[in-house]
Amino acid sequence: MRTIEQIYREILYQAIEKKQLTLTQLGLSKHLNTSISVVNYAIKPLREMGAIAGMPRGFRITDTEKILYYWASIRSLQKDIIYSTRMEAPVSEIENTMPNNIVFSAYTAYKHTFRDAPADYSEIYVYSKDPGEIKNRFPPSKNTPNIFVLKADKNIEKYGKTTTIANTFVDLWNIKEWYAKDYIKAIKEKLHEN
Repeated sequence: MRTIEQIYREILYQAIEKKQLTLTQLGLSKHLNTSISVVNYAIKPLREMGAIAGMPRGFRITDTEKILYYWASIRSLQKDIIYSTRMEAPVSEIENTMPNNIVFSAYTAYKHTFRDAPADYSEIYVYSKDPGEIKNRFPPSKNTPNIFVLKADKNIEKYGKTTTIANTFVDLWNIKEWYAKDYIKAIKEKLHEN
C-alpha cells in the first residue's frame, strides 16, 4: 500500500472509528512516520474536492464519503498480492489456521468488525509482512486461489488484527466477486447509521 493510501486510511480511521474530525499534518506525519511534504501531497486532492477544509495548524474532515470513494478509486489491490493459493476447506477453518502475524481484510474483516456476514464468501484476504509461514501452512496450488496474501505496510498493525472499516471497504471495492457488493452496501448502511 502506497504511503498516500496509508495517510487516507489514518484520516478515515480518525473520522469513522474515533469520531475525530480535526487533524494536523504534523500529527499525521509523526504518527505514520512519514514526511510532512508527503502528507501535504496526499491531502491536496482532498482539499480540492472539498472533502477537507483548511484550518490554522491543520484541517477539518468535512466529507468522509468523498475520501472513501477517492481512495477506493486509486487503490490497486492486485498490485499488493504477494502470494495466492487454494485450500479445499471451509472458510472458517482456513481463517482459524492463519498464523498470528497477519491482519484480516475484506470479508473476514467485515465479519470480525460487525459480527455478521451479509453474504457467504469463499475467499480470504490477509495482510502479511512475511508470507513464509502462510506458504508453509497453505502450499502452492495451481487451482483457482481462495487465499490472497497482501503485502503489509509498516503501519497496518497499529489498527489491530483486522483492517480499519475504511480499509475493509476499499479492499472490497477492488474485489471482482459479485458478493463483495453486498459487503460494500452493508458497510455504507452502517456508516450512515452513525
